Amino acid sequence: MRRRRLAPLLAVSVTATLAPVLATSTAAAAPAATPSTASSSAATGALNQYVKQKPQWKRCEADAPAEFECATIKVPLDYRVPGGKRIDLAISRIRSTAPDKRHGVLFSNPGGPGGQGLYMPLGMQERLPESVQQKYDLIGFDPRGVGQSSPVSCDLEPEEENWLRPYKEETFDKDVAWARDVANKCKEKAGDTLPHITTRNTARDMDLLRAILGEKKISYVGYSYGTYLGAVYTQLFPGRADRFVLDSGVDPARAWRGMIQWWAEGAEPAFDRWTEWAAERSEKYGLGDTPKEVDRTFWDLVAQADEKPIEVEGQPTTGDDIRSGMRAAVFSPEYASEGVVELKKAAAGEPASANRLAAFAGPKGTGAAGAAADAAEVPSDNMTASFWAVVCGDNSAAWSRDPESYRQDAIEDKGRYPLYGDFASSIKPCAFWDKSVEPATNVNNRVGSLVVQNEWDSQTPLPSGQALHADLKGSKMVTVLGGEGHGVYPNGNACTDGTVTDYLFTGKLPAKDVTCEATADSNAEARKNQKRDVLPGSPLPERAPDRF
Repeated sequence: MRRRRLAPLLAVSVTATLAPVLATSTAAAAPAATPSTASSSAATGALNQYVKQKPQWKRCEADAPAEFECATIKVPLDYRVPGGKRIDLAISRIRSTAPDKRHGVLFSNPGGPGGQGLYMPLGMQERLPESVQQKYDLIGFDPRGVGQSSPVSCDLEPEEENWLRPYKEETFDKDVAWARDVANKCKEKAGDTLPHITTRNTARDMDLLRAILGEKKISYVGYSYGTYLGAVYTQLFPGRADRFVLDSGVDPARAWRGMIQWWAEGAEPAFDRWTEWAAERSEKYGLGDTPKEVDRTFWDLVAQADEKPIEVEGQPTTGDDIRSGMRAAVFSPEYASEGVVELKKAAAGEPASANRLAAFAGPKGTGAAGAAADAAEVPSDNMTASFWAVVCGDNSAAWSRDPESYRQDAIEDKGRYPLYGDFASSIKPCAFWDKSVEPATNVNNRVGSLVVQNEWDSQTPLPSGQALHADLKGSKMVTVLGGEGHGVYPNGNACTDGTVTDYLFTGKLPAKDVTCEATADSNAEARKNQKRDVLPGSPLPERAPDRF
């Protein structure tokens, strides 16, 4: 059976002034409209037409499990004008395995933005304990603009999707031109649609789907970008959020430029940890007897590759490639050490393992980690187009309109965060994006939720998860000390799995924050996941180094 690539998802932000418009014809409340709609009664009537939809469930594919059903519903492109243009939302479900024990629906999101979630219930079915599967219908969906949900495109060429670019004085003008061209191509291709591909609108879509399914509340498991989507939902619809698990947290105040910069900031303490770890095992790895010597070994390799790229099986690897690859690899000291050992061999002209050097290999291809869309009807640049729609459109105020400010930030941040600072802070297409149609969401509520976080997470570092926990004042947090990898639940760790499963099963949050210790097995699983791009049917987020 063909399984979709799991990638980042979209979201929608909502201000405190947006009041719910209640449906009068259903027991479940209809999603929110806005005061700017021509009249509240007209908005209610338009939204009620959406709520009355009856999904035509059918087997997702001929070779899919019979219990895995798919359907398509219509949602407003612009919730301010619910009677206007409509777009498709592809949804899926696996019903509760014990209807007499059923509690409700469990929505899910694998991360992103730009990832497909339609097939996520299959992964949840494979990995969630039976006790949870008895409690819920598992609900998946491709966010608006993504995958099977009216996918957007900017007609980008593969080289245009390579967006994490190191700062160099001699190439900066070309990078500015690239960023401007991407923004212009997106506007020309999908300018009427892209402003509405936002986290706020995706949250509204979730609530509309809730109403269509006849549910008063939803439960939710969201990973990485999905934690922001979940947090926005709780801000928009606090009375409709039931049991929310937010795994690998995004700091809402830093969406989105600041979250990209977290990749550089978070890598520095991870790099220091690695130098200590490798030095303690100098007999095995030979990278140096002290942290300072390990540090010198690494930067000497970068300098050598800057002067002349290091070749591995004919593939040239530059110093920038090494810095970029190390940014994600270093959060697992063993994985990073193995890679640097092989890199050192290659630099000396000795045979080296290409597999162990995968993290450091040349250009990564497209912004979707080199992946093409897996369905003919999905544009090849869909993941990147939908990514920029959200990252730029959620909060345009976070992005300077002055290209020179990006030059200065890149120079300064490369000094502060030498591994990755210039990659994270240099020019992006958002510098030339149109102004957001709505202001960014201020997440600040007391909805009950459970934030789950590894200590050593390369995509959403620990301080990011802690900030999400602080903003969600009704939340409790599970911190996995020594935990490596992006995405925690489920990972075979009795402490973390038990805490999350108990919450999903009973609805009761822990009395206080929980600290768990990582296990060798759970970190080994994280290292295994780090080495693959596609996680068919997995509920965990894709380990692409350029997504959340």
